[in-house]
Amino acid sequence: MSELTLFLIRFAYLAVLWIFVLSAISVIRSDMFGARIPEARAARKKAGKQAKPVRRRGQPTHLAVVEGANAGEQAALDDAPLLIGRGSDAAIRLDDDYVSTRHARVAASGDQWYVEDLGSTNGTYVGSVRITQPTTISLGTQVRIGKTILELRK
Repeated sequence: MSELTLFLIRFAYLAVLWIFVLSAISVIRSDMFGARIPEARAARKKAGKQAKPVRRRGQPTHLAVVEGANAGEQAALDDAPLLIGRGSDAAIRLDDDYVSTRHARVAASGDQWYVEDLGSTNGTYVGSVRITQPTTISLGTQVRIGKTILELRK
């Protein structure tokens, strides 16, 4: 091999190695500090909360941790949307190594409740199915995040 070819191969290897290192640092940073919220969105959120949805009889009132390290913990659905994860800004903070900082969100649209995975590494499961888009959940539907199981309850 010519010296130029050998130099180009070494350079390409070094470039691929640096891309890998920088992507690993990016993943670690986003897991430790979470996603950044644009200032305009944060200001709107502080300025005025959305009107609380009207609850009808038979509708769920809270999200409860059924199984896992945080069993018994609950969050009222009046504060929806609810963030679930390991981060300090989560409505339900889970002490689980398989949970991302900002793992999933539970929100309402009319009378329906949805769970949405926020790009977590280990995924969010409704029943035994891994979800890739917002999915409707109802009373008693089990949502698994890491080793933790959550349910909507009255």
